[in-house]
Amino acid sequence: MEYTADEVAEWMFKELQNTGMLYQEQAVDYISKHFGESFIYVNENGNRSIDKEVKKAFKKLHRGRAAWERDGFFWGWS
Repeated sequence: MEYTADEVAEWMFKELQNTGMLYQEQAVDYISKHFGESFIYVNENGNRSIDKEVKKAFKKLHRGRAAWERDGFFWGWS
């Protein structure tokens, strides 16, 4: 089955709603295994990251109510 960036973002949003936090490392692992490597890339620091289109769709879903915690590498409610 082919997934879309919106479907991956919806999973991220539901995880954030259910747990209150979404750690990037755990999200990358889950997305890679369940949605496919096409939604993952290696950033300039050499770390695996979530596709920019997925993050854009995720941002639309949380509408600014979630914030990226740079030091902890997670999203949480703001």
